Amino acid sequence: MTRFTSPLFVRRAALVAATTTTALLLTPAPAAAHVEVESDKPQALAENVTLDFLAESESGSAGITELRVILPEGVAPADVTYGEGPGGWVFTPTEDGYTAKGPAVAVGKDAEYSVAVRQLPEAEELAFKTLQSYSDGRVDRWIELGDSSSGGHGSSAPVLKLKAAAPGAKPVSPSPSKPASPTPPAADAKPSAEPSSAAPQANAAKEREGDGLSTGAWVGIGTAALLAIAAVAAVYALRRRAGSQE
Repeated sequence: MTRFTSPLFVRRAALVAATTTTALLLTPAPAAAHVEVESDKPQALAENVTLDFLAESESGSAGITELRVILPEGVAPADVTYGEGPGGWVFTPTEDGYTAKGPAVAVGKDAEYSVAVRQLPEAEELAFKTLQSYSDGRVDRWIELGDSSSGGHGSSAPVLKLKAAAPGAKPVSPSPSKPASPTPPAADAKPSAEPSSAAPQANAAKEREGDGLSTGAWVGIGTAALLAIAAVAAVYALRRRAGSQE
């Protein structure tokens, strides 16, 4: 059996291998764009946590204009505040999450932004389902849960792995408690300085105590006595006038 071991054959084989390797390296790989999330404190029940998001672009003709995020269970929209993001973008809470949107970023450029969370829930991981919109109307849906290692860019939601909660860590209230405001008085309430209707009754009761008769009763008795004296005097005067005429 003849073997091709001449120097010429060896050089040709090496040239073919080098050409093939170069072609493979220069061939564009399948798109692998996705959304990533990282944190400065990836720990359950951690407070005042910053989340950094990176939404990779996979469009060669349009820029990213909006990221719509659905928050995981245990994170309320009211407990999320905006940090930094692309110029001119606005953060708006929604019923189940928030949106960060604004002027389109440069074509092919990734969109990066951050939010602060009051407290992370007690969980092993948190998924932030994201809808990524472009200026031409395209929408990438990064909302699926589970492993997406089957190839291509997939459509998995960004997931943040959490460490176990620190010893003694406890959930805080969903939102800061507000001091109770003073209860306003009723519209028909009267100032306490005014005498109550029970005061005259109390005074009357005191008048009935002691001598047993009130001041009004004594005045009535005195008036009746004066009238009786006047009547007697009148009768006496009439009798004397009648006697002088006989």
